[in-house]
Amino acid sequence: MDEAQLRFFFVFTDLIAPLVVGYLCRRFNVISDKFCNKLIKLNIRIIVSILSFLSFWTLKISLDLLWLPIFGILACVVPGIIAKFTFASSYKNLNDRGAYMMASMLSNIGTLSGLCAFIVYGIQGFAYLQIVAMFQTLFTLCVCFPLANYYHNKAISRTRKHNAQISIRALLFNLNQLPVLAMIIGFILAINDVAKPQICYDIFNLLVHIGAWAGLLPVGYITKFDKAKYFLRKTIDIAVVKFIVLPIIAYFVVINIFDDPVLIGSMIIAFSAPTAINAVLACSIYKLNVNIAISSFISTTIIFLFIIFPLYFFVIKDLLM
Repeated sequence: MDEAQLRFFFVFTDLIAPLVVGYLCRRFNVISDKFCNKLIKLNIRIIVSILSFLSFWTLKISLDLLWLPIFGILACVVPGIIAKFTFASSYKNLNDRGAYMMASMLSNIGTLSGLCAFIVYGIQGFAYLQIVAMFQTLFTLCVCFPLANYYHNKAISRTRKHNAQISIRALLFNLNQLPVLAMIIGFILAINDVAKPQICYDIFNLLVHIGAWAGLLPVGYITKFDKAKYFLRKTIDIAVVKFIVLPIIAYFVVINIFDDPVLIGSMIIAFSAPTAINAVLACSIYKLNVNIAISSFISTTIIFLFIIFPLYFFVIKDLLM
């Protein structure tokens, strides 16, 4: 069994297990909402920052990296356009339609797909997906959140109600943006060919497992299956777009741009990501139908973990080499 096959077991220990444990913690009141929120902040501000710093320090600097910010934006725009002109129109209620758009546009690239890229390609694959995720996050804050607000305001028409307001400036400049600063520092070290000691690899390999639990346990904790199951069949078309349409588009684009098989494979993983928890957050902030986003998150995550990623790991990645 080679190293990559050994890392495949991380799917169960680092991806499935924390989701299940988080769900059980909520069901049996093992932890509180306050603890869960602290864990999320700890993961973003400390663990993800260190992982981002170390992974960017290992980057092979090339002109190919200039494409990754564009892919981070396209990962939102392409499924959004598809949804806008196809299935989203079937939702007459604009709060439902807005939730559907959020679930379609936002993908779990940084956490779930990032870990999967690490399992397949190691620290290099993880770093590539963090670049894509960083610019997807920027697009989320500047475009997706205002779009969610637009759907809500349009839904309530001219009635005067207090809408949830969010400061883009506050979101872009706060402690949760420390991973971005860490990426920049790591990138500067990589450009200047600063050698990285072996202990950095050891720290990364340890923290990536801790970060998986710190990032996914809260997701399992806040997932409410009972309220979401009604919409599962209504969001299956999102899975078709995310797991068939987008990967095919990505494949024919990246093979004509990149020569590096690790970069090609990492981008296909990025464009095969399930719905992000940020879709649920956007719907919650702007009072859209959060159950649609949760349903898409649950269904696409399950399909990704048990079908898409195993298929990629055992079949597709060998075809790309």
